[in-house]
This record gives sequence, structure tokens and C-alpha cells, in this order.
Amino acid sequence: MILQAAKVQFAAHGLNGARMQTIADEAGLPKANVHYYFKTKVSLYLAVLDDIIDRWNEFQDIQIDDDPAEALDRFIRSKVRFSFEDPVSSRLFASEVLQGAPHLGGYMREQLRPWVQHRTDVIQGWIDAGKMRAVDPMQLIFLIWSSTQHYAAFEPQVLSIMNKPRYEPKMQAEVSNFLSNLILTGCGLTPPEPS
Repeated sequence: MILQAAKVQFAAHGLNGARMQTIADEAGLPKANVHYYFKTKVSLYLAVLDDIIDRWNEFQDIQIDDDPAEALDRFIRSKVRFSFEDPVSSRLFASEVLQGAPHLGGYMREQLRPWVQHRTDVIQGWIDAGKMRAVDPMQLIFLIWSSTQHYAAFEPQVLSIMNKPRYEPKMQAEVSNFLSNLILTGCGLTPPEPS
């Protein structure tokens, strides 16, 4: 309840512009209760970012024995789902990164870099085993991040160009199918049948 209210305020106003009283009001709690759990606005902001990161940790436990088309398809679909279902989180995370990641520097170095390195090693293993076309594994991850994140970060632009008032349920499936097909085909893989 507190994290959701804080996420909305931080996404709309940034760390400096968000107010603890407004967050408390949106959470339906006295401000003292919010401060009981989070002593400072920065500690609340970091908790919100941690929550976003925890929910983003898809594409875990991939192994060289996995089918690359199935693993990459799951990764793409999970990132599209997150962008459609929780665009506020995507925008807040992007805003933090665009500001130079002042509160995520340690996370980037200590957690995200090894996370990416493990996945690039597995993708390189798939390439070395002849399971997929030779592509730059790190650039592939960046491509998946950027193409899926676009639908959250630039939601007003996408909706305006498509002349839609909001995302429709079928759009998530259409975007997932399109991106999975395009990216996997570019990697020399046959996309799995959408479920």
C-alpha cells in the first residue's frame, strides 16, 4: 500500500518533488505510520526501486541446456507484460537511470552487471553450441530491454500515434508476438507458438 502510493508519486514528481504527506494520504495512512516503516523519503524511494527490481528478475536460472527460443521468448513476453501492466514502475526506473542512477550505482555494479554477465555467458554458450546465430549477447539483452520498455516509457506517444485512448488487452499479445518473432528470427531461431 505504501510502496504503491510512493511509486506513483515518485514517478509523477521525482524524488525531490514527491511529498511524504501526499504518499501517506494516497496510502490512506497517517504520515507517522509511513515514517514508522521508512524513516526518510530516500529510504522509501530505495524500497520502491528494490521492489521494482525484485519483480523484474525474470530470465533467472537459464542454462546452456535450455532451448534458446523458449527462454528468450519467455524473457521478451515477461518484459512486455511488465511494461503493459505496470508502466509506472518502468518509467520510474528509467527516470532514475536517465538521471545517472544516483541511487542505483551500487545495484548496477554489484547485482545488474553480474546478472547480465551470466546471461550473456549462457547466450554465448548457445551460440558456441550452434543453437542460434552468432549475435552479440549483451546487445541482444539491451535490444530486448529497449524494445519492450518503449511501450511503458513512451506510452502517450504510442497511444497517440495508434489513435487509442489506452492499451487494449489484445495489444499486449500482439506486441509480444511481434517482438518475439522479429528478435528470435533475427537470432536464427524459430519462435515458439504463442500460448
